[in-house]
Amino acid sequence: MRKTYYLTIMLLAGLFFISARPGEESKTWEATDKAKKFVEETIVIGFFASPFGAGWTEDKHLHDYLNRSRDAGITGHSMTLAAAGHTWENFIAEHQKWRSTMAQDADKYIFVRSIRDIEAAHIRGNTTAVVWNSQTSTILNGDLNKVATLKEMGIGSMILSYNDLFRAGSGSLAEFNGNTTGVTAWGLAIIDQMVKYGIIVDLSHMGPITTNGIMDYMDEKYPGIPYVFTHSLPAGLYKDTPNATPKGCYRNISDEEALRVVKSGGYVSPTFTEWMMDGIWPEDITPQQCADMIDYYVKLVGVDHVGIASDDMFTTKPTMDFVAKNANMYADGGYMVNAFNKGATGCGELAKILPAITDELWKRGYTNEDLKKIYGGNKMRVYREVWEGFSPEDDPVSKDEREKFVNEQRQKFLQK
Repeated sequence: MRKTYYLTIMLLAGLFFISARPGEESKTWEATDKAKKFVEETIVIGFFASPFGAGWTEDKHLHDYLNRSRDAGITGHSMTLAAAGHTWENFIAEHQKWRSTMAQDADKYIFVRSIRDIEAAHIRGNTTAVVWNSQTSTILNGDLNKVATLKEMGIGSMILSYNDLFRAGSGSLAEFNGNTTGVTAWGLAIIDQMVKYGIIVDLSHMGPITTNGIMDYMDEKYPGIPYVFTHSLPAGLYKDTPNATPKGCYRNISDEEALRVVKSGGYVSPTFTEWMMDGIWPEDITPQQCADMIDYYVKLVGVDHVGIASDDMFTTKPTMDFVAKNANMYADGGYMVNAFNKGATGCGELAKILPAITDELWKRGYTNEDLKKIYGGNKMRVYREVWEGFSPEDDPVSKDEREKFVNEQRQKFLQK
């Protein structure tokens, strides 16, 4: 009972402590019409964590958020259904709640099983492509056979251990506090099943010992199969800021970890989340600061291996109030509460900030082709390789030919 309570608290701390002003309350940044049009015409795939009961507490929250997303031209999102110590039963209940809420506007959603579903959402323009994600492997309830079922349900990527110490390995906070377990034999058995059924190995939220252990295993046993960081900030961007903390934010990853995705063919996506911006902790993350994250990774790993992730929540004030009143419950030395108190109470919602980021990246010399890769193209490549077993050299349809076809179909659809 005590362990279950602790895991619930850590889930609130790690997953729900994103911002007191995300989604519904976040700032809308000015952008040029050209940038807005570019976002609308580009396949854009975000990532957010917003479980029912904390990230959104009313059906209207979900509908309003995704209506804004569609209006801005965001093609789709990877949406988190489980994290921390969630069980199979928790996962099923969460899945059912999301699906039943989305069924109220059924024609606005496409549940992704292949990249053609994402392309279809982009062609239609008024539809959200839904990619399911799990930020924990505890939902397996100790049964490896459930990995195949997760695949059939549309889980596109999964994290083994969220933040804390679990059967699969040690998370980022556990290792921050000195745990050296790393990835376990059980964790590697899960990796085998994920590779077998085409679920992307997501390395975010895990400690560097676990992360490097998984990458070693993947490189040796499954060379060429991409692994990714779906929402991780670069520690190197903040380590020399005047107010940087000695150990930095435990969620952020080293240059060495990020560079390893290149060998696998994967990608790393920064999350536009303020409390992880060590030593800066802005009250409102700016398009320039988001561009700094993207630019840092592009210079480090190359434009072919970078994505984007807002990691946004919809409304979190009840949880924030709980966190502020119970700071002693969090085993991070008060890091998150301190960042929150310094003003890091926001997150960049893609619909409200991405056009402005586009203007900023253009100013820095990024081309439209660069941005297409970062906003969705690099993810689409990894999705195709892992979900569908296509390597770039084996694919009978070139990327340019596929992009041309999708754009032509989109124009025909919009003209109807």
